[in-house]
Amino acid sequence: MQEQSRINKQAWEYRAYEFWEKRDGAPADYAAVIKQDPAACLKKHRHDLEDVAGKTIANICGSNGRKAVPLALLGADVTVFDLSEENARYALELAYHAETRIEYVVGDIYAIDLERYRDTFDLLYLEGGILHYFADLERFLQVLFTILKPGGQLILSDFHPIGRWIDADLTYRPRYFDQGLQAGDLAYKTHFTDEEQVDFPDVSVRYFTLSEILNGVIQTRFILDRFDEHRGWNGENIPSEFTLLASKPVERSFPL
Repeated sequence: MQEQSRINKQAWEYRAYEFWEKRDGAPADYAAVIKQDPAACLKKHRHDLEDVAGKTIANICGSNGRKAVPLALLGADVTVFDLSEENARYALELAYHAETRIEYVVGDIYAIDLERYRDTFDLLYLEGGILHYFADLERFLQVLFTILKPGGQLILSDFHPIGRWIDADLTYRPRYFDQGLQAGDLAYKTHFTDEEQVDFPDVSVRYFTLSEILNGVIQTRFILDRFDEHRGWNGENIPSEFTLLASKPVERSFPL
């Protein structure tokens, strides 16, 4: 396992299950909420995921199953790939109580069995802010390209590289072009007391510019279909997130 992945695995297995219970409730309770309207749980991506019944979907870094379980309830065959055993525990319990099934593969995304999963998935769904956990963006995108079926679709939603450096008071922190690996706070650290936060491990992250992301997708031979920018959750007039849709070309042979 690469050093960055090792650090992030250790971090995301620190009290993660406890956090999901604090934020979303016990798996049985959260499952009851999801079952009421699975499509609503897909939020701003529900219109891109309207026709998933019968499709194979890879939910990369799918965390606690909050998207995988709704997709499974809508009829998709969902496989989650994630580093964290704690995330897997919550997600599998969530699927059980929702009376559906997901497959959960725990391990380094770089180490996905490419022979087993080559050209397997109709759709890849990545959301919630994950690119910064993969310093080798070229290799990461190549893994995605390999496991996607020809003609399949990539839906990638992440934090906007510009909005990331604009604080709530609209102060800009001039770090946009910083390219090195750096230590960062675990995403859910602030949900615990100050005393508890002292013991939280750091994650290892590398932030990308918008051009690095777009060029990486294009150079991996994805066909870029659409790129949307989103305001903040409260309608702030800054780019908070983006959604990128791309497809894997269908190889055609032509007669000589």
